Amino acid sequence: MRAAPPVAACLTVPSAEQADALARFDAEAGPFLLFGSTGSGKTEIYLRAVASLLARDPTAQALVMVPEINLTPQLEARFRERFEPRFGAGAVVSLHSGMTNPQRLASWLAAHGGEARIVLGTRMAVFASLPALRLIVVDEEHDPSYKQQEGARYSARDLAVWRGQREGAKVILGSATPSLESWHHSRPAEGAEAGGRYARLAMPSRIGAVALPTVRLIDMAQQPPKTVLSAVLLDAMGQRIARGEQSMVFLNRRGYAPVLACNACDWKSECPHCSAYRVFHKIDRTLRCHHCGFAERVPRACPVCGNPDIAPVGRGTERLEEHLGELFAPLRRPDGGAVRIARIDADSTRAQGALERQLAQVHDGEVDVLVGTQMIAKGHDFRRITLVAAVNPDGALFSSDFRAPERLFSLLMQSAGRAGRDAAFLASQGYAAEMWVQTHHPTHPLFSALRRHDYPAFAASQLVERRAAALPPFAFQALLRADARTQEAAQAFLNAASAAADALEGAERVARYPAVPLAIQRVANVERAQVLVESISRAALQRFLHGWQPLLHALRRAPEGQGVLRWLIDVDPHAI
Repeated sequence: MRAAPPVAACLTVPSAEQADALARFDAEAGPFLLFGSTGSGKTEIYLRAVASLLARDPTAQALVMVPEINLTPQLEARFRERFEPRFGAGAVVSLHSGMTNPQRLASWLAAHGGEARIVLGTRMAVFASLPALRLIVVDEEHDPSYKQQEGARYSARDLAVWRGQREGAKVILGSATPSLESWHHSRPAEGAEAGGRYARLAMPSRIGAVALPTVRLIDMAQQPPKTVLSAVLLDAMGQRIARGEQSMVFLNRRGYAPVLACNACDWKSECPHCSAYRVFHKIDRTLRCHHCGFAERVPRACPVCGNPDIAPVGRGTERLEEHLGELFAPLRRPDGGAVRIARIDADSTRAQGALERQLAQVHDGEVDVLVGTQMIAKGHDFRRITLVAAVNPDGALFSSDFRAPERLFSLLMQSAGRAGRDAAFLASQGYAAEMWVQTHHPTHPLFSALRRHDYPAFAASQLVERRAAALPPFAFQALLRADARTQEAAQAFLNAASAAADALEGAERVARYPAVPLAIQRVANVERAQVLVESISRAALQRFLHGWQPLLHALRRAPEGQGVLRWLIDVDPHAI
């Protein structure tokens, strides 16, 4: 039987930027921030780093994490293709919540016993038992999905860095749009100011000298009222359909419409259990709350005044898919067939294997226009998409959440990165890739940086604002949250807890703000409130929280805490 070829024989020649990043990775201790443009070959860096590790150490193991389950299959396919010929069929295993309990147990045991050399997974994989762990990769390290928002609160990215230091494993954090915290931690030394604790590896160029897509801004203030898709964008998409290319339309709101409303009495589809609206899903004629899951059939008439004329307000991906189908019905593909539109979001991929089937259709060229949420905006290697459109991104520009601009810029940059990834295909078409952004604020600085694909400039401006306002990464935050049957009980507990903390040593170094309701203050008939605490010293904040917890436990048993169902502390919160 002929021996399998060595891993190196299957590899292409790395680019100069990749070779430099790999050389520094081998020579330095890290942790590393791999700052690489979309399409720059970050996955190849991960593959080569793992291959080098396994070649040097016959027992070594590697952990590779992705932010979402839908990114696992394609990454798993690449790792299996690269490593199974040499290390066997069980060398690569996955760990994520989409697997059955027996599947997860089998993967965990394979990793624990050392049979699995590479573990791929989502944030839960950071807890995998890997006795010979020598490398941790966190792909798309900026993604909020790495932060566990319910139950035990933790950041898988930060835990990966901590675990790497504790177990002597190298750590690579990879992203085209790093979190501002990681970007600040990887800052180079300037003058008297010391550098960050991460080593920054830069790969600004795409593989194959493919240019990043041209960003075009459409001023929606100049469009006719109630315009959903501008005429110039529809014309650009139509040209690509006629040439056999694919387009992607990004709208980060699933369902048919966010609200169903009555024009006669102002009734809206509020959830009876939450302080939020139920979303209208036309495909199954339901009103569904995306917070508590409560769903019921759409009423035939307004439940308050009986008016039969109730209508959807706003647009979700389901309605956008329908609208595009109507607009492109007269067009024909190069083969004479009708235009094919597909939608990928949490609703369309609910069935087992649905996501894999839909992605395969896109990769095989069976889809002309792909509509979706952030599920399609990151990580996917669509080779025939040459146009990406962001329909309504303005909501995050003036949000009260100080992280909203960072998340928006990241989503738009990641979305743009889905276009024009295949140099040979672009050359054969003779046209450049484009990203179209419909906005009412085309002069906003965020869009100026987006047009230049200039993440460093955007990050620099954001960090100046964060420093002036003493916000992370220049300060450290935690939330004390209380859930109760009434808002009054929740806030009374929090205010009593804040007052009790005055006696703690070092309390003067930690700022505490008054109790306020959460943005969605009631979920499943539970009222929620929170207190923000922050300090410019991580150590002072940790000492304060450590001393605060016994007081919170005691207060929970006191009369002030009798109405509270539960309380929790969230360190480094991602949503305030």
